[in-house]
Amino acid sequence: MQPAIDTAETRARDQDLIALVQRVATGDQSALAALYDATNRLVYGLVLRVLGDMSSAEEVLLDVYTQVWRQAGSYDASRGAPLAWLTTIARSRAIDRLRSGWQDQRRRESLDVLGDAMSDGASPEEMTVASERQRFVREALDTLSPEQREVIELAYYSGLSHSEIAAKLNQPLGTVKTRTRLGMMKLREALAPLIGGS
Repeated sequence: MQPAIDTAETRARDQDLIALVQRVATGDQSALAALYDATNRLVYGLVLRVLGDMSSAEEVLLDVYTQVWRQAGSYDASRGAPLAWLTTIARSRAIDRLRSGWQDQRRRESLDVLGDAMSDGASPEEMTVASERQRFVREALDTLSPEQREVIELAYYSGLSHSEIAAKLNQPLGTVKTRTRLGMMKLREALAPLIGGS
């Protein structure tokens, strides 16, 4: 008798997730937040198993939900359950990250940052470029909702963890994480020209 209950529960869960994906396809950010809350642990666990690195797994997790946001309209429930679709995207993104040689790239970037920090000073051209980048980032931050901007500023400028932000704002941890993820997705989209041009 238990398997029948599990099957009914699985079907009900799948129907809920299908409805969320369909709402995401219409541009509903709250549906993306709900989908993230319902599935991020499973997706993160899969990505972490593939990559073996928490920080990289978090970055790929963001990539997965960015892709979900962009491709929700192409999801076809007749071809598989929503969790299968999500885990396929997650596995693919994680493997792409492994193949891209991100570990070597990170090591090189770390050395580049160290070399930049050791230089005596920036040239006028470099200062102009930096100033322009700062302006571009400020404009991107202005596109966020006040709630998204607040959690991102507390995380990145004050160095607070998600749980510290939740305590400071008296908000549920899941809400803080969702606002951070959605805000970061919006920032990544807004900053795409800057990132692509660097």
